[in-house]
Amino acid sequence: MSVSSPFVSPVMEIEKDWIDYNGHMNMAYYNVLFDRGSDEVLNLLGMGASYARERKLTIYTAEIHVCYVQELHLDDRVTVSFHLLDSDDKRLRAYQEIRHADGWLAATAETLSLHVDLAGPKVVPFPEDIAAKLESMRATHAALPFPERAGRSIGIRRKAARGADAAATADRS
Repeated sequence: MSVSSPFVSPVMEIEKDWIDYNGHMNMAYYNVLFDRGSDEVLNLLGMGASYARERKLTIYTAEIHVCYVQELHLDDRVTVSFHLLDSDDKRLRAYQEIRHADGWLAATAETLSLHVDLAGPKVVPFPEDIAAKLESMRATHAALPFPERAGRSIGIRRKAARGADAAATADRS
């Protein structure tokens, strides 16, 4: 598989039941859109619903970091991209963006997913055929610019100390 740019899903529409009492899409449904975008890629890689059904292997999300950038509303149309940042024999790390059909960024997600044998369930290596497809995508995506919003952490930035606090800090130096 050769993918020279992040995968981009077909256009999806915001559903009426996803709109909350604030008049915009509830945060939970951003994850639904990211998941639907991932499903498109997993199908291309041979790891879709039939993979779970027939081979009893699947992908579980272990961690996700979502950044909400701009609100989505009913009747908005979006696409979801998928950029494979890294993978090894049992895991994959991906970066996704939800973009409005007009091109603006609505949200980003970075995920760490595990390859799971459903009989356990337990984390297991990818089969050779799937590992080869993942490696091909990973190598191709490695040539893409690393997404600016990937690798972010959560924290509170403190302003520099002022007034008496600044003087007390200076006195201790």
